[in-house]
Amino acid sequence: MHAPAPKAASPFALFLAIGGLYVAQSVIGGITWAGLPAVLRAEGVSLDRIGLVSLIALPWALKFLWSPAVERYRLPPAGRNRSGMVVLVGGLISVLGLIAVGAAGPASLVPVLACLTIVALAASTVDIACDGFAVQSLAKENHGWGNAAQVGGAYLGSAIGGGLFLVLVDASGWRVAVWAMALLVLLLGLPFVLGPARRMPDETREHVPSLAAALRRPEIRRGLAAAAIYVVAQKVGLVMLGPFLVDAGLDLSAIGFLNGVGSMFVGVAAALAGGALVKPWGVRNVLVAALVLQAASLFYFSVFDLQGGLSRTVLFGVAIASSSGILALGFVALYAQFMRWSDPRQAGVDFTLFQCMDALVSMAGGVVAGYAAEHFGYGAFFAGAGVVALLAVPAIAMVSDRR
Repeated sequence: MHAPAPKAASPFALFLAIGGLYVAQSVIGGITWAGLPAVLRAEGVSLDRIGLVSLIALPWALKFLWSPAVERYRLPPAGRNRSGMVVLVGGLISVLGLIAVGAAGPASLVPVLACLTIVALAASTVDIACDGFAVQSLAKENHGWGNAAQVGGAYLGSAIGGGLFLVLVDASGWRVAVWAMALLVLLLGLPFVLGPARRMPDETREHVPSLAAALRRPEIRRGLAAAAIYVVAQKVGLVMLGPFLVDAGLDLSAIGFLNGVGSMFVGVAAALAGGALVKPWGVRNVLVAALVLQAASLFYFSVFDLQGGLSRTVLFGVAIASSSGILALGFVALYAQFMRWSDPRQAGVDFTLFQCMDALVSMAGGVVAGYAAEHFGYGAFFAGAGVVALLAVPAIAMVSDRR
């Protein structure tokens, strides 16, 4: 007699488990791209060297290369879904890497960057499995909630990694702060490994995941264009926001509070608002509105730097709105569309291609942003970034769906 199939996890258990993984990945991202640049600037590191932190995004930009192998392992021709094993191994590597980062200290920039690159390699591999599992396991009527878990989890993780982390660095030092984050990453992965990942039924699969199958689909090509345009317009201008706020006179605790409160409350609220607006407004209108609002924020940062004497309180509010609210408003619409464009038979490959374009453009843009801010000043840099955001409006309108 065959053993009975495991009982499927409830939608709530799926949301909790998937959301925990997205929070954990974003804790790592928050430390890397929000916390570390601010700590380095406080240590007196030059802006062009801080821009090198963006190179840690390389595994996120290239993970499409090994996503078919991950998907073929995760979805064997016959047998159970192996997402849990991918998450377990990748999560343990990430935790060990963070322990090494805490031991090295921010003064050892090269070892820290090397360890965080290994962590990024492990975390990006986990993300392939997590995205594929989410698209495949959630019923279509629950895709919106899955996207809310993804975006909301990302902002909560960023609040911890870019906010609470800086507060801990200021209060208890680098080592305690990083090791606390490592423990949190470990705990956040347990609901998935011990829950839904253990309840997958045996299946027979005919489709073999591949990059060629993905790139043959016109939806994937449109998605790649949309990702590139949107990231250039929305993210690149914010790479230097942390260092800019340090040079504007804000201490690490204040910036940590900004990142934490902004991501935890403003970001999550804006993500929910974006999800609510997609149906009545359509994806295209939400994306365009977010671009226009981001351009206005970037122009304000430019005026603040060039004119001087403006209120730091207003700067604080605009920074929260720009880095958390406006980003969430647009990206919840963009990522919901990415989920619809992905083939459930190889969702880990399809969704990964979109994210790799995001990471590749972010990485290249971060390096350029560091040099531009260092050699032309914050005022000119943010003004240029605002112009880019406005120029992206007609382009994103062409590639995105009106519905």
